[in-house]
Amino acid sequence: MPRMKALTVIAAVGVVSGLLGGSAWAGPMDHPGYVKSLTCSACHGAGGNSKSDSMPILSGMAPAYFTKQIEAYAGGKRPSPEMEPYAKMVRELGAEDIARYFAEQKMEPSPVSVSPDAVARGRASSGQCVICHGPEGRGDPARLIPNLAGQPPGYLLAQMLLFKQDRRNADDPALSAMKALMRTIADDTYGDLAAYYSSLR
Repeated sequence: MPRMKALTVIAAVGVVSGLLGGSAWAGPMDHPGYVKSLTCSACHGAGGNSKSDSMPILSGMAPAYFTKQIEAYAGGKRPSPEMEPYAKMVRELGAEDIARYFAEQKMEPSPVSVSPDAVARGRASSGQCVICHGPEGRGDPARLIPNLAGQPPGYLLAQMLLFKQDRRNADDPALSAMKALMRTIADDTYGDLAAYYSSLR
């Protein structure tokens, strides 16, 4: 099925679902964002609960942070040949509905196991991260700081390295101080930090 025709069908189903469910939907499949989010779930898991080490968990994610990252992917500010076309599709279908749907799903922490020794080292090295992400890694939705707790360790590691190399959200002034801090951290510490934040529940 051609891409535009597929988008039209998905959007139409989403509209019908929204009309039938109204503002008080009976369950997750009645949510206006459910049908629109199905493509995301193929990689990010049912309801956004990724079981992969490399794919982030979207369930429970703050809507404003989700929509900001979709715009960054779609506009090339967060370079990703894989995500850019999907981000553009999410934008077309209605990023706000999809963001609300994922935000309302209960997060299931990553099932990927981490080394207890790495977790202990990461905890000892995490003091500099607490300023923004808080003592439990929960972030600050009002400041668009994401929750790191329970995310896959492989994903967290990859993103920290992208920040250090200034290959993610390069033109975002709000991230300049964080990127400067990341450049002071030794490469072998990133894996420990990823293990620690992934272990938080």
